[in-house]
Parts: sequence; C-alpha cells; structure tokens
Amino acid sequence: MIALAGAAVVLPDRVLDRGTVVIDGDRIVEVTSALRPASRETEASRSLHGHFLVPGFIDVHVHGVLGVDSLDGDEAIAAMARALPRFGVTAFAPTSIACEPARLGRLLQAVGRARANRDPAGARVLPAHLESNFISPAWAGAQPVACLRLPPAGTAGREVTTPGHEDTKARRREATGDAFTAEDILAEIERARPDVGIVTLAPELEGALDLIGWLVERGYRVSMGHSGATCEQAADAIRAGARHATHLFNRMRPMTHRDPGLTGAVLATDEVAAEIICDGHHVHPTAVRVAVAAKSPSRVMAITDGTAGAGLSRGVRATLGGQPITVGDTARLDDGTMAGSVLTMDRAFAFLTGPVGLGPVAAAHLCATTPARELDLRGHGAIAPGAVADLVVLDPHLHVVETWVGGMRVFERGGDC
Repeated sequence: MIALAGAAVVLPDRVLDRGTVVIDGDRIVEVTSALRPASRETEASRSLHGHFLVPGFIDVHVHGVLGVDSLDGDEAIAAMARALPRFGVTAFAPTSIACEPARLGRLLQAVGRARANRDPAGARVLPAHLESNFISPAWAGAQPVACLRLPPAGTAGREVTTPGHEDTKARRREATGDAFTAEDILAEIERARPDVGIVTLAPELEGALDLIGWLVERGYRVSMGHSGATCEQAADAIRAGARHATHLFNRMRPMTHRDPGLTGAVLATDEVAAEIICDGHHVHPTAVRVAVAAKSPSRVMAITDGTAGAGLSRGVRATLGGQPITVGDTARLDDGTMAGSVLTMDRAFAFLTGPVGLGPVAAAHLCATTPARELDLRGHGAIAPGAVADLVVLDPHLHVVETWVGGMRVFERGGDC
C-alpha cells in the first residue's frame, strides 16, 4: 500500500486539509485526516505538504496535444495517451473532426487498439467523440465543409450495412474520387460500435431527429453542436434522446431574451450536460460562471477542445485533421478561423478556480466528477474509499507535479515533492 500524505485533498463535498489517501493496488482504500493511518501498514509514503490532491482529469473533447493530432495515423491515439498525463489527464475521449469514411475508420481502429492494449504509462483511452459529418455548414467553424452530409433519409428503424474492413464502398469511392455518402459514415460508426462514445450533430438538419433516435437506440451518446438550431428544435432533439452539448456557446446559435436558441435550451434543461472550453478565450469567465450557476457543477464539463498545438510554444505550426493551424492564445487556421484551443486540463482547472471564481470542489466536479458520471465511468472522478486511484498532485500554482492512473504514478515532474 502507498500513502499520499499531507496534501489538501479535494473530496466530492469539501477540501480535507493535510489529508492522507491510501492506495492498495488500483483502488483508494482509505481517506483520512491523519498523516499516518493507524490501521494500515504502508510500504511507501509520499509527503505532499503544500500541494493539492485532486481526482484525475477527464477530457471528453480533445483532438490532440504536443504536435499529435488524433487523425494523424495508427499511433496517434497511443501517443496522445502517453502525453496527456503530464497535464493531469487520466482519461480522455479522442475527438475527430468531420472527415472521409476511410480516415474515420482508421481513427476508430486506432482507438480500439489503444483501448484493448492500454499503455500502463498512459491515460485511459475512452470511446471516441466524433464531431461528425452531420453538422451545419453555416456553423462549421474549422470543420471541413466538403465532408459534411445530411443524415440519411429514414434512418429510424433501419439497419446499416457494415462492410468488411478490406473492401468497403466508401474506400472504393475515395480511391476513384467519387463522393462518399452519409450511409458510409454510419457504417464506419457501426463497425466500431464499442469504440464510439459521443456523436455531435446539428439537430435542425433534415433527418436529424431520426438519426438521434437511431444512435441512442444503439447506445451512443448524442451531443448537439455546430448548430443553428432554435430553442424549439433543440427541445425536439432532447425529447429524441440528445443528452450532451458540444462546447456550449461556441459554434451554436446564441441566446437572446426573445430567441434563446440552442444555448438557451441547454442552459434551461437538466437532462443535458454541457461542455465548456475553459481557456478564457472561447468563453468569457462570466459566461462560464453563468452556465455553472444555471446548471450546477453536476451538469457542466470542462473540456479543452485541445489540438495538436496544445502544450506547444506560441507561433508553432501544427495540424487539425490535416489542416494547418498556428498556435497563439488559441489555435487558428491560416484564414484566422478559430480552430480549437491550445488549452490543457491543468490550466482549465486553474482558470475555473481563478478568473471564474469557483472553489476547488466545484472545479473538480467540472474537470472529473461530472464527466465520469456522464460517461458512466463507475468508480472514477472522485477521491473516496473504493474509488479507482486516478489522481493528480498539483503544486500551489496548480501545475501538475504527479499523475497517478490505477494506483501507478505515470508522470512525475522532477524535484517537486
């Protein structure tokens, strides 16, 4: 057993000053205010005085980090898993932009391999988040409009054929330059069903409500985003089973007092959990605080929407789904379009406890507890006896000192403890 002793431990309901967390294997077995648990013999002890101990961060929307994009190829997901713990991430949903079926299929195969063969030195790889082909061209942002499609007609009640890996209609079309169809995208999603978690779509598109029902019936989590939906159209989507909102406020119809739009529908609806990009550039701190006040920390998830530029120096070039981007306060395409962020989850936590003004307990809910619950990651997202020992040690400036995944230290910043 290992004792992590002396830190300010961020529990689900309070901060335990100078607490001790005891780990046995991959689980937390004791949380106490005593510096030395009287009832347990520990084989090692880490003194963490002056530090914070928080549940491991869970990023449900991240495209890349440190020069690696999720669509870069066979090893991209594994590389992201190895890189993210230095920013406190213990689990993440690799996120795609709209792309061709063959490229989507390669991404999902890479996700499947990384999930089946978890790197003990990396973050947990969750089922993918697809910013799908079924979003609004008018609200696409950095998504490639040429890859967007309307949902297939009459999706409800239909089975989608899933062709073999080696000879799909989509690959044949791409090889000859022909356009792919919406059905080709759904075939890739169906073939990789266990490795697809969240699908973002625009609920106002023709056929979207049928598609929502089709996706929900098969166990996918449907998110509303990149959308000009009205409040009424969003309400229809929620009734059809949508339970998630992709980067609230960004690339969606804005809220006014006479036209609440998708934003207003999400803020007013308890059934929907909302992502928010917590970098201070995509969403003003006051707007983040308004969203948390409207929905509570239990219905809001901090995300990075991080790109391959995350963690890199200002001015460095990277890519988003093959599109060149430049690192600045955010990531931008060459035409200036904002294209995701350069945020990391440790800085999201610092933003929430700094400019937004939340306490560490509420910030931990946004960064860990709420994502874990919404993605049904049982035993994750909180520091408590019996929980999985996915933990982050932060210094007084909220920079990551250590990251623990399943009771193993997978990242350590030298000379800090």
